[in-house]
Amino acid sequence: MGALETWVALVAAYGDKIDLTAARSADELCDLMLADALVLAGSIPEAARVVDVGSGAGAPGLPLACARPDLEVTLVEPKQLRVATLRSAIGRVFGPGGPLAGRRGPKVVRGKGEEVAERAERFDVAISRATLPPPEWLELGARLAPEGEVWVLLAKAEPPLLAGWRLADDLRYVWPLTGAERRAARYTR
Repeated sequence: MGALETWVALVAAYGDKIDLTAARSADELCDLMLADALVLAGSIPEAARVVDVGSGAGAPGLPLACARPDLEVTLVEPKQLRVATLRSAIGRVFGPGGPLAGRRGPKVVRGKGEEVAERAERFDVAISRATLPPPEWLELGARLAPEGEVWVLLAKAEPPLLAGWRLADDLRYVWPLTGAERRAARYTR
């Protein structure tokens, strides 16, 4: 089994038991876990330090780490049960016997994005999906990646505005299995 397949199977197995996702079908689970990350994978700078805030089951940060071994990915999640599940998934994918054994896996931090920002941790790229309303996420992302870029993943909302930041990319795409329309807005200073 491949890395992404191993991870999605784990999410499916634990999903209902510990409320990992809002997916209502296998197709929606695959789209939710993979589509955004695979769209972003080609747009993130080489060797970037990436933070995924409110990782939940690990998307989009964990599949980004699988697809892009050059990235240093940090998954931030406040709920202990989800943190434990993330660590288990990383062990199964990147640990001994896993499909990506020997490669650096994502780092998991238990806490909120605001707490990470208060510790003055800085990243090249900040990403979050549905953790905060888009304008609030853009403000927090700008604190986490003040000299980098912030990605705002949108379903229906328009890209927000933030003084001192400009919309550098507005990628529109459709999730392949469910047909859900999505947008990924990239902001830079």
